[in-house]
Amino acid sequence: LVLQLSLSTSLLSPPKTPFSLLLHLHLLLWFGFCRARFSFDPAEKMAAPKPEEISHPAMDQLQGLEYCIDSNPSWGESIALGFQHYILALGTAVMIPSFLVPLMGGDHGDKVRVVQTLLFVEGINTLIQTLFGTRLPTVIGGSYAFMVPIMSIIHDPALTRIEDDHLRFLSTMRAVQGALIVSSSIQIILGYSQLWAICSRLMLITFSLKKVILMFLFILSRSISQVGRCVEIGVPMLILFVTFSQYLKNFHFRQLPVLERFALLISVTVIWAYAHLLTASGAYKHRPDLTQVNCRTDRAYLISAAPWIKIPYPLQWGAPTFDAGHCFGMMAAVIVSLIESTGGYKAASRLASATPPPAHVLSRGIGWQGIGILLSGMFGTMSGCTVSAENVGLLGSTRVGSRRVIQIAAGFMIFFSILGKFGALFASIPFPIFAALYCVLFGLVASVGLSFLQFTNMNSMRNLFIVGVALFLGLSIPEYFREYTSKAFHGPSHTKAGWFNDFLNTIFFSSPTVALIVGVFLDNTLDYKDSARDRGMPWWAKFRSFQGDSRNEEFYTLPFNLNRFFPPS
Repeated sequence: LVLQLSLSTSLLSPPKTPFSLLLHLHLLLWFGFCRARFSFDPAEKMAAPKPEEISHPAMDQLQGLEYCIDSNPSWGESIALGFQHYILALGTAVMIPSFLVPLMGGDHGDKVRVVQTLLFVEGINTLIQTLFGTRLPTVIGGSYAFMVPIMSIIHDPALTRIEDDHLRFLSTMRAVQGALIVSSSIQIILGYSQLWAICSRLMLITFSLKKVILMFLFILSRSISQVGRCVEIGVPMLILFVTFSQYLKNFHFRQLPVLERFALLISVTVIWAYAHLLTASGAYKHRPDLTQVNCRTDRAYLISAAPWIKIPYPLQWGAPTFDAGHCFGMMAAVIVSLIESTGGYKAASRLASATPPPAHVLSRGIGWQGIGILLSGMFGTMSGCTVSAENVGLLGSTRVGSRRVIQIAAGFMIFFSILGKFGALFASIPFPIFAALYCVLFGLVASVGLSFLQFTNMNSMRNLFIVGVALFLGLSIPEYFREYTSKAFHGPSHTKAGWFNDFLNTIFFSSPTVALIVGVFLDNTLDYKDSARDRGMPWWAKFRSFQGDSRNEEFYTLPFNLNRFFPPS
């Protein structure tokens, strides 16, 4: 309009100078350009947008993956990807024993043996789960959920009175083993009796919530704080991994997206070398002890204490001891692990481009996971087992959801747990490097959890209320328990019955468990009769049974024709 008025005014007075003539031509050209650039057909202006232009259809299988659950890369690429998953699994496998073993009175040699044992059992459990369990590409690793009852066992007066440190370590280890062996029966019974299949059918909207909350709390309370303990290593690792995996993902070498597929290996190698350079140059010589432990590459004391060859075996620490109070507290951790793993299996199925696992398959996987906790107790790993969320996130980062890759990773775990020196070399990577990876991978798994909400009606006030309340209470209640414990040195539940305290404190320390309790209660009591469609029940119905979807047979059928003896329900 301004151009049109200017042009009309200028045309009323003929050009008298060369400058005014050029101005006339300039205005004419701009007017023509603007008419051509910004004019549109009135009919086009009034046309309503198509539905596919303003919304995206719900998809039960995630698109955009290079390899799904039953498709495999070449053997060379599979081995490299499997080694990448092994490196990522080292973070939790080293962190848990590094924290617990010194409190038990163990030395560096004891810590190395526990790390080796944990990795050995992780490899066995991962192979079992991918072959006979859910058959999803999931690494079965150590769980932080067992820290609360194990800490309670460590501080048991009957054990703290032992003066000899090594004897106290062995006695505490045997007590933890006994508690794990007894409590594993919960998952074994719930899994193989198909009771967990019945329970899982009640958890519709809350399946996505619990994993979201778990990942966000891991990001906030563990990963970021660990990155902050060594900023000069953690922040470059975070930037480098995001750059390689996202911004440079289209870089190809011999038709292979090298930087996207192997971003973890490349970035860990670069930052690990950088950290070693800082250590060798004396950059941390006059820094506080905590900084040196987190930043230096020579403070893990794993390589020097590790044997060249050591095969872990059952009851290597001696005969387990059994105490009723210890067992009840550990049962709460087993329940928490069960809930976390159920969300992990759901996320893994999505990132492997498979259909959501039917209730029968989930229950079968939980049964085998109970066997895995039993093995953890027999071997003495200082932790139970659960789905490794960081390895689930790596499936999405590499866009490779192949089952074979995870089975190769399990082989690396078993191999390097026997060859102690070589395994200890990789296990000496500073933990802030792993924490930086967790910031990305846990966030990716959290977004996968959010994606399950697409199958519910999020324009429903009922669903908004359930999601909001479950999220808030799932975040705030465990945070209150953590703050209370850090100040009072005991949980809010502090009665004379120690087993009762351990049970309640363990349950309410877990965000996914709190969110599950709140979400399941609200989802199954609040207008549940008239809101089946809003809850997403029509979509979930076909995945309740094995025969509900023809694709289930492709993804979840047992190998070696074992379905003849264990027919799916």
